[in-house]
Amino acid sequence: MLSIISRELSEMKSWNPLLKPREQTFGSGNGPLGLQERSPGTVDARLNSTGYSDSIDFTKSAPPDTTAPTGNNALMTIDDVVMRTAFTLAMVVLGAVLAWTTLPVDEENLGPSYATAFGAALVATVVALIQAFKSKPSPALILSYAALEGVFLGVISNTVSTYIEPGVVVQTVIGTMAVFAGVLIAYRLRWIRITGRFYNFIVSATLGFVILAITNLLFAAFGGGDGLGFHSGWLGVLFGIAGLLLGAAFLAIDFKQAEDGVAAGAPREQSWLSAFGLTLSLVWIYLEILQILTLVGGDDLL
Repeated sequence: MLSIISRELSEMKSWNPLLKPREQTFGSGNGPLGLQERSPGTVDARLNSTGYSDSIDFTKSAPPDTTAPTGNNALMTIDDVVMRTAFTLAMVVLGAVLAWTTLPVDEENLGPSYATAFGAALVATVVALIQAFKSKPSPALILSYAALEGVFLGVISNTVSTYIEPGVVVQTVIGTMAVFAGVLIAYRLRWIRITGRFYNFIVSATLGFVILAITNLLFAAFGGGDGLGFHSGWLGVLFGIAGLLLGAAFLAIDFKQAEDGVAAGAPREQSWLSAFGLTLSLVWIYLEILQILTLVGGDDLL
């Protein structure tokens, strides 16, 4: 499976105008997109075919480098992204399995287990924010986030499977994989094109989605019940579908960022950022699918 994904992604070409190959590189240095000045002649000649400029021969800026960069100078590849993403997701699965087996969700222990799960989710959020504001990726922070998020997912999944909808976890995992494969195919076939307008729309929609989710949580905390009802009934299903679409959109953005990083000759360490983004999107998608399937399979919709 990983080899197929790697082969499909490796055939993509970058056309992001924000990544000017003669001046910038992906994910390192200053600027809102992590772009940094780079010396001329360090970009692979294949970028001439990406649509940045057909009138400039980048290979004339410096003698060709016949040796592949190694060590700290190694460049990011799709294989790096695939392997680091697999490693990060493995940490999520490991955290989930440990939580499922060591944090019981019977009536006597459900409260402490829930407290542990939401504590782990809170710490994971803090860790994710720290990484988001760092100029360089930190594998320790990214893997810590993955493990903590896995603890949260393990307890929530075990609770839902035990009390609400048995077997829903397997369906959710299959659904998450299907969304990943579908978005990858759509992106590969260029049915999804990531433009500045698309990105701004998704960010704005996500901001509104998060505000609604927080408002619902506050109403539930202080007013009792299910707050505004965004997690129950058909309104909860519609809210979950909206969240799922946003998660799928961010997954496509993650593919684009990984593609641009490889095309722009980013350092290998930047593949951790791609792994981080893909993990965030997949966790989001998993939670939204879990909510949708739980509500659809519940008695309150009948």
